[in-house]
This record gives sequence, structure tokens and C-alpha cells, in this order.
Amino acid sequence: MVKALTDQTFERATAHGVTLTDFWAEWCGPCRMQSPVIEDLDRDLAGKVAISKVDVDHNAATAAKFDIMSIPTLLIKKDGRVVEKLVGLRTKHQLKAVLAKYTTLEETN
Repeated sequence: MVKALTDQTFERATAHGVTLTDFWAEWCGPCRMQSPVIEDLDRDLAGKVAISKVDVDHNAATAAKFDIMSIPTLLIKKDGRVVEKLVGLRTKHQLKAVLAKYTTLEETN
């Protein structure tokens, strides 16, 4: 299950390894479409990539810190440093291809 992060837990949870965080809101249609993709990816990449979500309506400080202006936005960090910021709906294949640049994942999975 994808872990929900808050303003208080975000930095610690994304400080090590490769992480993907979905910035979303309940009222956002594309966010609701992105959610099952993120859940599926989380199952596929368990132990390889830490996947989480941040509700921008309840965690505005974190969203502001990373200049999240549109949602869904997917933030990929490696060892605490932002390496990719993807704005808009993405497929599982697209996300795996991006994550493969920072991990030992096979791009074709």
C-alpha cells in the first residue's frame, strides 16, 4: 500500500534511496486516474523504490517547497535530492522507464 506522507514526515521518508511521491488531491480527476497506476507500481517495485503520496490540500508546505503548481505531479528523489519532476498523468511504463535511470530496474518491465 502506498504510504501517505505529511509535511512532518516527507523529508525523512524521502531522504534515502530512490523515492517516487505522487502529489495529488481528492477533487482532481487526473489524480484519481493516476492513483491505480501508482498502487500497481508500488506492488511491482516493492523493496526497490519507496512510493508515497502527498495530499496537497492538507500538506501545503511540502507542495510549496517543491513548487507544485499542477497536479498530479510526481517527484522522484534519489538519496534526498530531486532528480525528476513529472507533471501530469503518466503510464506505468513511462514511470518505470524514468525510474530505471536511477535504479537497477529493467526498462521493458
